[in-house]
Amino acid sequence: MKPGIHPDYHPVVFRDASTGAAFLTRSTMTSEATVEWSDGNTYPLVVVDVTSDSHPFWTGANRLVDTQGRVERFRRRYGDRANRTKGTPAPSPE
Repeated sequence: MKPGIHPDYHPVVFRDASTGAAFLTRSTMTSEATVEWSDGNTYPLVVVDVTSDSHPFWTGANRLVDTQGRVERFRRRYGDRANRTKGTPAPSPE
């Protein structure tokens, strides 16, 4: 590897925003927030929305993962065009 071109790879704590579970691992991410870990050291803290502790695939639970915003954005962008078949005219906006 070339020296001087790679980002700093250091220990970081990732905390799941929905469950509160925390994981100590190594990453290139940085954060202003810090947390004291069980080993007595202080590490940067990165809060994430989904981890293996809360993801439905890993937990086996059915959980709604903020699809409401995505659906609304899709409807605003494409309207009713997604439900029509090719060749049918658009309904008149009366």
